Amino acid sequence: MSIATETSMERSHSMSREKTYKKTTSSALKGAIQLGIGYTVGNLTSKPDRDVLMQDFYVVESVFLPSEGSNLTPAHHYPDFRFKTYAPLAFRYFRDLFGIKPDDYLYSLVNEPLIELANPGASGSLFYLTSDDEFIIKTVQHKEAKFLQRLLPGYYMNLNQNPRTLLPKFYGLYCIQTGGFNIRLVVMNNVLPRSVKMHYKYDLKGSTYKRRASRKEREKGRPTYKDLDFQDMHEEGLYFDTETYNNLMKTLQRDCRVLESFKIMDYSLLLGVHVLDHREVGDPGQTGGDNRRNIGQRVLYSTAMESIQGDGKAAEAVTTDDTMGGIPAKTYKDEKLLIFLGIIDILQSYRFIKKLEHSWKALVYDGDSVSVHRPGFYASRFLKFMSTRVFRKNQPIRFSPSKRTRTSIPALKSSSQEILSSQADERHEEERRDRLGGAWSLASLDGQAVFGSFLHPDLVPANTSFHVLSTSSIYVNVENQTEDRDDVASSSTFTLEDSAICLTSEQSTVDVDIDRDDGSVLDVYL
Repeated sequence: MSIATETSMERSHSMSREKTYKKTTSSALKGAIQLGIGYTVGNLTSKPDRDVLMQDFYVVESVFLPSEGSNLTPAHHYPDFRFKTYAPLAFRYFRDLFGIKPDDYLYSLVNEPLIELANPGASGSLFYLTSDDEFIIKTVQHKEAKFLQRLLPGYYMNLNQNPRTLLPKFYGLYCIQTGGFNIRLVVMNNVLPRSVKMHYKYDLKGSTYKRRASRKEREKGRPTYKDLDFQDMHEEGLYFDTETYNNLMKTLQRDCRVLESFKIMDYSLLLGVHVLDHREVGDPGQTGGDNRRNIGQRVLYSTAMESIQGDGKAAEAVTTDDTMGGIPAKTYKDEKLLIFLGIIDILQSYRFIKKLEHSWKALVYDGDSVSVHRPGFYASRFLKFMSTRVFRKNQPIRFSPSKRTRTSIPALKSSSQEILSSQADERHEEERRDRLGGAWSLASLDGQAVFGSFLHPDLVPANTSFHVLSTSSIYVNVENQTEDRDDVASSSTFTLEDSAICLTSEQSTVDVDIDRDDGSVLDVYL
């Protein structure tokens, strides 16, 4: 008797701890979800494929499922309920776009039991995860369901243009009517796979007002931190290689532009961080929290890496056993990470209630720091926070060139020998004057003119000729001589060594009293 009494007490205690949503127990809700989806998806397979029309977005199909069963529905042990399906043809197109076959969709949602997840948010919604990590089922409010219905045509256009996105991927919108209540559900992609342990999990909005996890949340086994917590725990941010960083920021910018066009705000970036260096004791390989082997998600564009990659073939398998679809990253301490992320909670439009909430908070706090804001400012603040505080680009390692000894190769002749030979050989001098009469006018390091005329150092003769000299050492002798005045004759040696020009200069004072009409003579010896 005592054993039976204890068993009955345990059952009653577990029943009392079971969550209820609108007076419906979680177990009854999960059973109704699986029955309803099984019926509507199976019934949809009999309809022929065709293009999606505008009126398809507003179609609502309804079926009644009594507990004793009917000619169309099976019997069940749950309370009677009515199951509604919104835009069935449109959502069938979305599932086909992501490569989800009807049989696979039914197997994930109906054949295996649903797993209830803890809700870290303040919305009070229930979350259910399929056993294969593919889909999330979330209860939504009436206004959110209505907003999604209005959003569907634009959402359809955006997915056609770019299926690679971090925005939520909606696969179905349903409603269960039971006990006088409407329970609305949306089926989405799963951002954080259960097969990979998330050592850190964040809900980031880009704002700072009350963006810190509560004490109750921190006491959980796997808490969800917020913006201020991220800055404390990852002060230097997360580092990606250049290509990955550019793809990630480009995807975020495109998605924020889409959300802004729909006047959507108050969305978040759900970020999961898996530390590759942290392995569980007694676990020979990487497994999830329930000790299951990693089996990667099969839905196209469902992983973080697939969502941010550029143009590519849909059939290419991006997910590997090593990354599980995560994005490789590092900390500033060179700690290897896998990043899983996605934009969530996009069913919040900037309507009158949100405008009123922002106005009230702006009077008490800094208006730019609160999470509720107009869509344009929210998107720009969100992107700025992600690009400067959260995600950063790996800086390439720059090696400074070695300082080599700047020694010029000995010239063929010394400067004094060049001066004497130039004065002695008039014929050779005339030939040089014809070739190099139009010399450039350059300035020396001390500001004096080395090449060209002293009177007009900024003028370049029209008959200037250019010669490309391929040699490792170039000897240049310059004689500057002007009528009836003493001047400075400079002799310079230029050496081309390892892409660096080394200059050694010698200056000597020479008295010149020769009548000449040319301003400068440039001697080049190879």
